[in-house]
Amino acid sequence: MAITLAQAQVNVQDDINFAVIDNLRRYSWVLDQIVFDDTVNPTGGGTLTYGYTRLTTPRSAAFRAIGSEYTAGQAQRTRYDVDLKPHGGAFTIDRVLANLGQAATNEVTFQMQQLLTATQQKWLEELINGDVAVDVNGFDGLDKSLTGTATEYDPLDHSVTAGYLDWTQATVITQALAMAGLDHLDTFLSGITPSKTGGGDLGAAGALPPGVKAILGNTRSITRIRALARWAGMYTAEKDDLGRKIERYGDWALIDMGNGMTGANPIIPIYSADADEGGGGSTITNLTDIYAVTFGLDSLHAASVAGKPLTETWMPDFSTAGALKSGEIEMGPTAVVLKNTKSCGVLRKIKV
Repeated sequence: MAITLAQAQVNVQDDINFAVIDNLRRYSWVLDQIVFDDTVNPTGGGTLTYGYTRLTTPRSAAFRAIGSEYTAGQAQRTRYDVDLKPHGGAFTIDRVLANLGQAATNEVTFQMQQLLTATQQKWLEELINGDVAVDVNGFDGLDKSLTGTATEYDPLDHSVTAGYLDWTQATVITQALAMAGLDHLDTFLSGITPSKTGGGDLGAAGALPPGVKAILGNTRSITRIRALARWAGMYTAEKDDLGRKIERYGDWALIDMGNGMTGANPIIPIYSADADEGGGGSTITNLTDIYAVTFGLDSLHAASVAGKPLTETWMPDFSTAGALKSGEIEMGPTAVVLKNTKSCGVLRKIKV
């Protein structure tokens, strides 16, 4: 069985854990869409490993002449596995400070809210930038998994001699220029295969329907896509069932991934690079990437542990002796799974 956060929230009996999941859903559209395949059980040594096959080359088909055999190449898949890890944090509070001030602003509430935000943002950071070669306690993110795949779109490989797409406000000043910019975006998106399965308990509320897809960016890139989409008449916005404003380019949700845990830098970074790869110090500033993702058990989803809640909370217990008491929030163990590299992609080097 696989579940979404919406379905996990229904099954929670504890008010605090209910509130934790509710916050994760309300303040992260991506976490609200991810399906968790809760099938992992410990193997030898207590390792929580999710094994799967990733479709790396899709099957092709062709016509054949009478009297000849088919020559179209077969589909190719590669065996992968990922170790699930828990994440979250703990805080310590002196009992003297525990209940000072209003309930909505006292130290316990403050620390819980800050930890919940960090837990959410850490998972989203890992989704994009995770690399087990850098942090063995995380998982590989989309940046690493999509590098070198057919759905990694580099402008230099698509007749853009400058090596980057200039979507800056100063450059895109006419509808024609906006449409030219969207031509590359449309070409990129056309190579993404949407999920056909969705996920979760499809007979229950909160299940993920097939075909949910999104463009993930930072504030600056999403702002520029919004502007280009308005030029083309392809921009729409609506409220979802949680009251969130969901913007769209066509049928793709536009999602600002926000900043990382410290709030200092966007999760999807803005960087400088030698865009045309010609050397000579021609470095272009204010470049960024955007990701196109589709959600489902046959595309991008997550893995979690069988029979274990997706989130758990431990509140400080001030009823026992001891001046300092600890609280914790923990999510998982979880990991991201990319079943099909054609179901997600990355458009590199956009100047914003």
